[in-house]
Amino acid sequence: MKLEGDLHLQDVRASASRLEEILEDDFQEIGISGIVWTRPAIVEALRDEAFSERTMSDFRVQRMASDVALVTYRVHREATAERPSADSLRSSLWRQRGGRWRMAFHQGTPL
Repeated sequence: MKLEGDLHLQDVRASASRLEEILEDDFQEIGISGIVWTRPAIVEALRDEAFSERTMSDFRVQRMASDVALVTYRVHREATAERPSADSLRSSLWRQRGGRWRMAFHQGTPL
């Protein structure tokens, strides 16, 4: 939950080195917009993001294997001058390698 939550923090989202620690090299995301993102693309996009606060709820973790976990939850994004507030369902696949959990896949679905 801590690692997933970190990805919703402004200082983590703006830090290429921190994102690269958390996201697998072959990371992919299907964003709320339907765009498919790779790790390099998402690191670049988040660098100049117009940040808005996010709140997670209904957080669940399901172990798929000893080294794979599926995380699902809801997010509420606060409104900013650039965009209205929004709610979404989120899912992520996390893999454990060398004692570290890293995100391999993420998807956001608007509500």
